[in-house]
Amino acid sequence: YHPAPLSEKSPPDTFVVEISALYKLPVNYSITSGDEKGYFIIHSSNGIVRTSKNLELEDFPVNFKVRATDSSNAAIFNEVEVNVEVIDENKFPPVFPSSLLEESLPEHSPATQIVQLKAQDNDTGRNGFLTYGILNGHGLKFRINETTGILYSTAPFDYEEEPTEYQVVVYAEDDGIPEKKRGYCTVVIKITD
Repeated sequence: YHPAPLSEKSPPDTFVVEISALYKLPVNYSITSGDEKGYFIIHSSNGIVRTSKNLELEDFPVNFKVRATDSSNAAIFNEVEVNVEVIDENKFPPVFPSSLLEESLPEHSPATQIVQLKAQDNDTGRNGFLTYGILNGHGLKFRINETTGILYSTAPFDYEEEPTEYQVVVYAEDDGIPEKKRGYCTVVIKITD
């Protein structure tokens, strides 16, 4: 059994997994080994495993064995391993060094790189893994590489015909659990004559 990872903030009595033995007679479930610190309890008749106390991230992953025993004959049993992982809570949103950037772009420039945006996230692992996107693309005049954070124009601009300034709102989003967090940066792009 490899249940969904638990958050380090899971309170006691959180559901972990339901163990189910195929057997024609009633069985008793018990945790036999591997849970030395007593993080888990199992209901002896329905096989539901729950947390018994607050989880300490550094003690995980925990591999423990659950035994299903014939309720009338203790010599008849089988065991299964349960692997439980705990993940660090997603504590921090991505942060850009500045929430406002100004860039200039000469008119008639072909599609070009404007600026590379880089956000920081103080979480580790997937909670700190960032992807970039644009909240408002001004009719697809701008695009961003979701991995590198490089902002591009997609076509030349004409100083005489269009707005001479664009405000592009860029976000960085982490891959956090249980929810993703975002940080924002506004890039003001001035088209120059």
